[in-house]
Amino acid sequence: MKVLGLDTSTMTSGIAVVDGDRVLAEARHDASGRKADLLVAIDDCCKRAGVGPKDLDAVAVGAGPGSFTGLRIGMATAKGIAFATGKPLWAVSSLAALAFDASQDPIAIKRTWGIPGGAFIAALDARRGEVYAGCYHADETTNGWTLIGEERVLAPRDLATWVDQVTGKLYGDWNGLYLSYAGDALAAHPAELGTLGGLWLDAKTPSGVSVARLALSGARVDVLVGGGPTYIRPSEAEVMYPDGVPGALRRRDP
Repeated sequence: MKVLGLDTSTMTSGIAVVDGDRVLAEARHDASGRKADLLVAIDDCCKRAGVGPKDLDAVAVGAGPGSFTGLRIGMATAKGIAFATGKPLWAVSSLAALAFDASQDPIAIKRTWGIPGGAFIAALDARRGEVYAGCYHADETTNGWTLIGEERVLAPRDLATWVDQVTGKLYGDWNGLYLSYAGDALAAHPAELGTLGGLWLDAKTPSGVSVARLALSGARVDVLVGGGPTYIRPSEAEVMYPDGVPGALRRRDP
């Protein structure tokens, strides 16, 4: 089954075309450019995969959390492709995709001496002095990929406490051994996150490959039925203008 995977939740978009377990083509795209540049990058990835839009069986998109603008662009682009080709559109968690990327790192597998299982914490810089975080438990004995607790937005200094709360019951005194982190939050907040127990892996942003593979595994929502971007927190505009009216436009009584 050929799936186009797309994630635009960060400043580095992930794009890929997969066919079952095979990665036909993969690319990273600088999301600071125009929306049209993203379409060019997607088209180039499909050409390298030898797949035309009508050859796709589905489109999968990272639903966030992440950049509000990026998520809207990614969702709109994915919808356009799905509508144009008449193919299903699936949404997956961008944090789950990042955690899945981390779970495929050979270092993460080797450090537990091949024992099935482990917790993977995806942590992305959310700006405003916060991070988006999600914790996933991989259990190879049941082929499971389970969200532990809920995806959160929190201050970097609170991440360690939150991780202990959601993973402590799983591993007890062995907690540090089984924890692996991934994401760009470390680079954004090195003082607060550099001393966390566990290992930071190389994955920094969600890949299109993991978006597609998670969707194929069934960890997805049908966007055309009711899925959409996951923001977790209100936008800056919603915080500044809770009633939806900027101060400069607010009616003033004489």
